[in-house]
Formats: sequence, C-alpha cells, structure tokens
Amino acid sequence: MVGIKRYLVIGVSALLLNQAWAAPEPETSESAQAVPLTQIRTFVETFETISAGYVEALDDEAILNKALKGMVSSLDPHSEYLTKDEMAEFDEQTSGNYAGIGIEVEMVDNKLTIISPIDDSPAAKAGLKAGDVIIRIDDQLVSGMSLQEVITLMRGEQGSEVLLDIDRDGQIKQYSIARAEIEDSSISSEWLGNNIAYIRISQFLGNSSKEFREKLQALQKQQPIKGLILDLRNNPGGVLQSAVGIVDAMVDDGLIVYTDGRHEYSKTEFKATTEATLLPKAPLVVLVNEGSASASEVLAGAIQDHRRGLVLGTETFGKGSVQTVVPLSTGGAVKLTTALYYTPNGRSIQAQGIMPDMVIPQAKVEVEKGRFFIKEAELKGHLGNGTGGKERTSSDVDNKLNDLAVSDFQLFQALSMLQSAQQFLVK
Repeated sequence: MVGIKRYLVIGVSALLLNQAWAAPEPETSESAQAVPLTQIRTFVETFETISAGYVEALDDEAILNKALKGMVSSLDPHSEYLTKDEMAEFDEQTSGNYAGIGIEVEMVDNKLTIISPIDDSPAAKAGLKAGDVIIRIDDQLVSGMSLQEVITLMRGEQGSEVLLDIDRDGQIKQYSIARAEIEDSSISSEWLGNNIAYIRISQFLGNSSKEFREKLQALQKQQPIKGLILDLRNNPGGVLQSAVGIVDAMVDDGLIVYTDGRHEYSKTEFKATTEATLLPKAPLVVLVNEGSASASEVLAGAIQDHRRGLVLGTETFGKGSVQTVVPLSTGGAVKLTTALYYTPNGRSIQAQGIMPDMVIPQAKVEVEKGRFFIKEAELKGHLGNGTGGKERTSSDVDNKLNDLAVSDFQLFQALSMLQSAQQFLVK
C-alpha cells in the first residue's frame, strides 16, 4: 500500500488550508476524538484489502479516486468528486463550446435521465426527449457511473458517433447520434405579430445575459415591444448570474433570488437595479415545462413573486440546489451542494419546482382544413362599415394562428393571451 499515509496527510492539509470552506472546530470530548481515528483505521484497512486482494491490480491513486467519488456522490445526485483530468473537462463544458450531442442529464431515482436536449443539437434532431432514461452508452452500461464519467463518454471528436440505448415509457430504443460542435449561442428572437416579441433561451451560458440584452435592444429599435413571450421550456439551467441579469432587465427593483446554506459563504442575495432595466412594464408571459430546471426556475420564480408577468405551461423540474466547485491542491475539485435557491418570497425550488400561474399542457391540435366560408363583406349589396373601416373578406383571414396552434399549442396560448389582454394591460 504505497503512499497511503502521504495521501491522507495531503488531503487533511488541503482541507485546513482551504479557509473558505474549512470544517467546524471538532468536539473536545475523548469519545468524539476517537471516532475519526476509528473511521480512518477502517478506511486504511479497506484500502489495504482492495489493494492486496481485488481481482484486478489497481494502483493507489485509482483506489483513492474511487473512494473519494463514492464518498461525495453518496451525498446527493449533484455532488461529485472531480479528478484533475475531469476538472479540465468540466471547465471546457461550462465554457459553452464543445463536441458532443447536446443534452443535460441528471440522476433521478438512480436513473440517468435526460432533463432536456439543447435546441438544434444532434440529440434534439435525433428525437431525444426530456424524461428519456439512458441505459447504455456505446457498449457500457451507465449504472454506477458518475455524471462526469457519463459526460466523458458522450464527448468525442466532431463527426464521430455515439450509440445510446434509451428507455422511454418502458420501451427500449436505440439512437446512433453524430457528435457536433455545440455552439455557445443560446438565445434567438422573432416577432409574432401585433408588436409581440418572442425570445427563446435554450440554456444559460456565461454570455447569455449580455446576449439577451442585445436581442431586446435590437427588437426595441425595430418597433415598440407591446408584449414579450420568454420561452424557457426544456432549458436545463446553467450560469445563475446570467438568469439574474435577464430578470434585472425586466424588473427594476427588489430581490431576484437568494441562497442559504450552513456556511456563511453560501448565503447570498441577488437584487434588481433600476439602471439595468430595459423592459419594466411591457406585458410578459414566461413559458416553462418539466424540462425547465435550475436557473430557469429561478427566473420564473422571480417573475412570479414580483407579479411582473404570467408563468404558463407545466410544472418545472425542481432542481433548486447550489453546487460550489471547491478546488483541491492536487488539481482536482469537489463539486459540492452547499445551499438551496429561494425565490424573493422565500419559496424553495428544491424537489418542488415552480407551479405555473396557468397550467397549459402541450397538446396536439387538429385544425379543420378546406372548410369553405364567406363573410358579410362578400355578399352582393352589403352595407358599408359605417365608420370608414376597411372591409374584410375571407381571403383576409390570417391562418398563422391556426398553424401555430398545430405546431406549438403552448406558444399559441401565450400569444393569444397577450393579444387578447393588450388593451387591459399597462403599455
């Protein structure tokens, strides 16, 4: 068992040197002091047993890494020990550009579950959906793997293929998906008519707040925004500060979100600032669903609590915990759950999610085709409008709303609501 004592000393020294997350002072009673020594002795004996007797030869570092991974991952589904190499991959993942298939996954009831596929990613194009359970990646079962190990298997050279076995509602389906560069752009926008703007945010990256403000300002230059639909469906979250910045662009005062945990460093507050507000009054609808998680839920909860807009769709995922990446002296790190998110009114998101103000499930709508109809203006000898208004015939009827109802029922409902309520809402 080469080097086990040296590793233990380094580990303890690293913990003591990390003052921001130092452990509390130990109890001074004799029984309390004996417990750590007993546990350390058990650890060393277990280490020696594995080193000497396991069917495959493992070096000290491999055994220790497995021990550390087991210790941290057993805390909750989001805490994880990262080796030096995994930490480098983690940094690449959060930068916004990488070669993969574009999905966000979490362990749900010990099952590797897709929270959401990223818009226009290979996964989304292949047909993967929120709620799908990944059973196998290429020839490896994912049971017992850490999230970082899963991410490593998913990554590869651009154009290479990964084979996934997916459990969807009890049926196993297999998908062969080519990896591609996942771009760092996460926001798109368009006009839906009647001065109603639509902005889609697929994930929160480091630059998403800046990108959102640029999109909003570009729309405002084209024409006044009399209503905004903010689409967070299947947005798995990401960088909290980006979500806070987007709320700040629409709310001019007050608390946006706060975090609370055992340590003083886990207690934070994020507040709106008047000077950052770009759209304080235009009517707003936020679309969410079961694939909206983490920072998406923070944003939706803040909009709800400030009564800034209407949250529409289905209940969100319920990921309301904060993970802090604590670097270690070895180059690795511990991604540790250190706090919970709370909305401005003190609601915890964790394991509950955000309940929409108006629950509208995504539905399949069929619109009757080819139906013949006429309007009064097409009748021979019809009377004029009386006030000089333009007459409308059947050819003037806009079928875009019908098409939208078929393609995206939730968005159709959001648009119909804003169009119907425009005259009653503050402009």
